[in-house]
Amino acid sequence: QVQLVESGGGSVQAGGSLGLSCVASAYARSSHAMGWFRQVPGKEREGVAAIVPGVGRTYYADSVKGRFTISVTISQDNAENTLDLQMNSLKPEDTAMYYCAASLGLPREIMRAADYNVWGQGTQVTVSS
Repeated sequence: QVQLVESGGGSVQAGGSLGLSCVASAYARSSHAMGWFRQVPGKEREGVAAIVPGVGRTYYADSVKGRFTISVTISQDNAENTLDLQMNSLKPEDTAMYYCAASLGLPREIMRAADYNVWGQGTQVTVSS
């Protein structure tokens, strides 16, 4: 069964750094894209960063370019992927619930939440001023 398990997150002061990690099991060979999304209450889920695992091409929201870095590690037996998001120079507006996601098919828009099939449980990131 496909599963995404997230870790990381927490609270930090503005200017600080946090890292998020997501292990995708039973999935490495099927994911055409993986990404991190975030959501605050009352707003739509927005794409933060995405990556095509087989190619390594990365995509970022304008609001996080130069501050966040997405990466993926594929296990030697190709049984799972580990998706990481390193977040530096954090701002209060980065506060949100962050979700790891994977797309079984080729997404039409790689930063659009609706194009992703599998989601992690979410992890809270809080940045205080």
